[in-house]
Amino acid sequence: MHELLVLGGGTAGTMIVNKLRRRLDPTLWNITVVDRDDVHHYQPGYLQVPFGTTSPARITRSRHAQIADGVRFVTGEVDVVDPERNEVRLSDGTELHYEQLVIATGTSPRPEETPGVTGALWRRSVHEFYTLEGATLLRDALTRFTSGRLVVHITEMPIKCPVAPLEFACLADSWLREHGRRDDVELVFVTPLSGAFTRPIAAERFGSLLQERGITVETDFVVEQVDEDASALVSYDGRSVPFDLLVTVPLNMGADFVGRSGLGDDLNYVPVDPKTLLARGHDNIFALGDASDIPTSKAGSVAHFSVHVFVENFLDHVAGRPMTHEFDGHANCFIESGDGKALLIDFNYEVEPLPGRFPLPYVGPLGLLQETRANHLGKQSFAWVYWNVLLPGRPLPLPAAMSMTGKHVPA
Repeated sequence: MHELLVLGGGTAGTMIVNKLRRRLDPTLWNITVVDRDDVHHYQPGYLQVPFGTTSPARITRSRHAQIADGVRFVTGEVDVVDPERNEVRLSDGTELHYEQLVIATGTSPRPEETPGVTGALWRRSVHEFYTLEGATLLRDALTRFTSGRLVVHITEMPIKCPVAPLEFACLADSWLREHGRRDDVELVFVTPLSGAFTRPIAAERFGSLLQERGITVETDFVVEQVDEDASALVSYDGRSVPFDLLVTVPLNMGADFVGRSGLGDDLNYVPVDPKTLLARGHDNIFALGDASDIPTSKAGSVAHFSVHVFVENFLDHVAGRPMTHEFDGHANCFIESGDGKALLIDFNYEVEPLPGRFPLPYVGPLGLLQETRANHLGKQSFAWVYWNVLLPGRPLPLPAAMSMTGKHVPA
């Protein structure tokens, strides 16, 4: 029997095994997926938890319940990958052999990498929303926060869902106004970038969005430490941003076993061919989702579009045929702006987010780089699509490759 081993039962890993179970002959292929626990998180829901618009129970389900029949699910912590022996060793000593390996173990926040973040201030006046625990504790902190300086801070790129800090700042503005506290709270957005986003047109639009809401933007801020005594962020160039409540996005890194196995870069992301997702220097290891180093957003949409391309390439690859399908870095993301509205961006490796209509020109119904109620409803309905269409590997009527249809380049 041929052995396909997938490390990671999150968005990318679950989609891969569900799609390939239908396409690979079960009499010829065993498929195994490994994850540390049996709890699947709908991670876009983390952003809703601090504002009380969803609960932890509503955004978690059993991992194995999302995985197709005929796929073996193993619970365990990956210790190391041995590419020479085509084996993966788990922390309990279990050894799993593979013929083809997919690394889809994502990325995670590492607050300990920023001096001062995990000191006495951590979880008291310094919080994050990139984990379910962090989002829940932040919900409680916001409930207690009635006045002062609320700072939203990005440590370093890349991060998972790079628009999420912008969303948090806008949603915080809306939530504070709703609760009659906005006049007593100063909102500050601190970023290491030169603007509010990585691409110029979107950065200008998002910068205006923050300005309209009275949110101060501090750019080019490379944090050196969190000064516990002063309750302030301190940059390498000596600037200081004091806070009463800090919502930080810590440094993001890939899984530690990737580094231990010699498969990753300095941040434990697997270097891959950005078009085929095949790990560089290996002919039977792929990396998908947030685990790879591809130069696009670490977002669920990227996992979705790249998995579609990967499946076709994988079938060719194991049959000894050239991989002719190419992933173009396609990503799209809804950005909640508060007050029941949201924006939408759609882009890839080469094309930045542009204004227009999506998915159909003129008709839409979604507006690109526009605040609309339809975009908000689209984001709210996505949870159903995620659980019932994307994870099971069912087809979604959107092409994997980005289309210029409906987009226009500003003069």
